[in-house]
Amino acid sequence: MTTVGTGPRDRLRFMNITLQLNGEERTLSGDGSEPLLDVLRRHGYTGPKRGCRSGKCGFCTVSIDGSVEKACLRPLESVEGATVETIAALGTQDDLHPVQEAFIDHSALQCGFCIPGMIMRAKGLLDENPDPSRAEIRDALSDNLCRCTGYEKIVDAVEDAAGNLEPEVAADGGRSLSDLEPCGVDP
Repeated sequence: MTTVGTGPRDRLRFMNITLQLNGEERTLSGDGSEPLLDVLRRHGYTGPKRGCRSGKCGFCTVSIDGSVEKACLRPLESVEGATVETIAALGTQDDLHPVQEAFIDHSALQCGFCIPGMIMRAKGLLDENPDPSRAEIRDALSDNLCRCTGYEKIVDAVEDAAGNLEPEVAADGGRSLSDLEPCGVDP
C-alpha cells in the first residue's frame, strides 16, 4: 500500500487487490477506501451503474461472495480475495441466464439503466428462494429503483424466471430413496 498526500484528509491509500471477478482472477488498483463501483467502472466493468452513490437506488448491485450488495457502499479494500460477479458474469448474447431471458420476454426494461442491478438482485433472490411469492419478489426488489417500468413487468419476469430455472440435481442423480438397494442385505 502506498500513501500520498500531506494532511490526514488528503491521504490516499493506493493498493492492489486480487479477487475473482466474473470468474477470472483479477488485480484491481485504487484507493483502499474508494467504492468498489468506481474501481470496477474505471477498469472497464460498466454493468454496475452509478446512480445515488449512497446505496439507495440499487443501480450498482453486484454479487460479492454470493451475497447481493451495492458496490457503491463497499470499499475496495474490503473485497480482497472475494468473488465478485457483475451482470457480465450471468450470460452471453447467445446464452442468456433465465433471469435475463425473462426480462426480455416480459419487456421488463425500458431505458435499461437500472436493469443490471435489478437482474443481479433478482438472481440473488432466486438463488436463495427458487420459488418466491409475488410479495417476496416485490420485497426483494424494493431496494432497486426503476423510473420507467412501474415494476409490474419486472415482478412478472422474476416470477417467470423462477419457473424456468433448472433444478439442482442431487449427487446421486436425483433418485428416490425407495429406488435404492439396502446396504448389506441379500435380496
